[in-house]
Amino acid sequence: MMREIFEKVLKNKKDKADYIEIRAEKKEFTTIHFQGEKLEKINCSQQIGGDVRALVKGGWGFISFNQFDNLEEKVSEAIEVARLIGKEESRLAVNSPVVEIIKQDLDKDFRQISLREKKELVGNYNNIIMNFSPQIQSSKVIYTDKFSTIYFANSEGSYIEQEKPFLSVSFTAIARKGDNVQIANESIGTTKGFEIIEKISPKAQRAASRAVNLLRAESVEGGEYTVILDQILGGVFIHEAFGHLSEADFLYEDERMSGLMKLGKKFGSPKLNVVDDGSIPNLLGSAKYDDEGIRTRKNYLIKDGILVGRLHSRETAAKMGEEPTGNARALNYRFKPIVRMTNTYIENGDTPFEDLLSGIKKGIYAKDCYGGMTTFEMFTFSAGEGYMIRDGKIAEPVKDVVLSGNLFTTLLNIEGVGNDLKMIESSGGCGKSGQGPLPVSFGSPHLRIKKVVVGGK
Repeated sequence: MMREIFEKVLKNKKDKADYIEIRAEKKEFTTIHFQGEKLEKINCSQQIGGDVRALVKGGWGFISFNQFDNLEEKVSEAIEVARLIGKEESRLAVNSPVVEIIKQDLDKDFRQISLREKKELVGNYNNIIMNFSPQIQSSKVIYTDKFSTIYFANSEGSYIEQEKPFLSVSFTAIARKGDNVQIANESIGTTKGFEIIEKISPKAQRAASRAVNLLRAESVEGGEYTVILDQILGGVFIHEAFGHLSEADFLYEDERMSGLMKLGKKFGSPKLNVVDDGSIPNLLGSAKYDDEGIRTRKNYLIKDGILVGRLHSRETAAKMGEEPTGNARALNYRFKPIVRMTNTYIENGDTPFEDLLSGIKKGIYAKDCYGGMTTFEMFTFSAGEGYMIRDGKIAEPVKDVVLSGNLFTTLLNIEGVGNDLKMIESSGGCGKSGQGPLPVSFGSPHLRIKKVVVGGK
């Protein structure tokens, strides 16, 4: 039905623009939110909408809508907007037309689980946190499920339907002792179905335990240390500090960063390999096709320490004389596709964790991520958990571990890459240009980095 509607409109309008695409999304979702001992919010909703994007003389027209009557009129409107903007040649990387319908298998379909059952499960998780210790002052537990079907067609003859399920639960525990207040977070995201969500009470317990343990941790002494990052913080680091700089729309518009991110440049030791791969089954950032109908694939960004690739849409690929990589993604039908990461990670090295610790007289083991920011190549990240390393052994816990530095220097200072890669699937997502949170996965093995500036007391 949707295909017939789209193809009829595109046939009538394809000669009026250099390129046209139509996208539609049907979505049903549930949110359950506990705060402290109260059920704060419960919401079930269904939504349908679509958008049209047209290209004329290098200018894009974009229209989004919730009603599908007069679709041809909406396409005409997008073409008219593009005509007002376009002043140069339209350039898109070539892509062969694709016709495919992709269904998603779920281990347990969350659409068949009653709202009461979901609410009781989330309430039980909340009780685990609140009852963990008298020092737990409050909690926040948020459950979200969403099932989307995306329809895509373009004037080149492609038609794709893709199902995209998403579930997440996030746990926040707040502990207090006098004026000392500490917060710990745990979360999980999945595309596989409800079954995994029924088995995450250890995550609720861990959030509470970490918050209470932080009450007895001393603030770290500021200085320069050899630091070991765990898989979560290593994954966040490579996603935030490096991954965004690999997005070609950013590079194409910034001459200085384009020069710094020059292909062939040495970025680290031969042990360092960084990948973005949207084709890995069942990860949060995965799909068979991106939102321009390009097949996703494994893209090396750094290979053997050398910068070898970047992430593209069809337009940035054409402008930079490279191939599209399957990284044009839109948060939903209200937004146009832009260049985004999918599942970004550092590949395994060959060093066991104990060997990474070896030889460190006084260092820091930084785990999890509580927040951070990047400004071009400069970064600052707060670890969610920290421990001193003394004489090659993990020692006492520390708090207020804030890591900062220059991306390029830090990558060159990676002196050990572990053999224990873990892909992290959390409840959050990636934000860019007002589109967030977009589901992504990230990951890393443990990393040993020398000369890291750590802020503390």
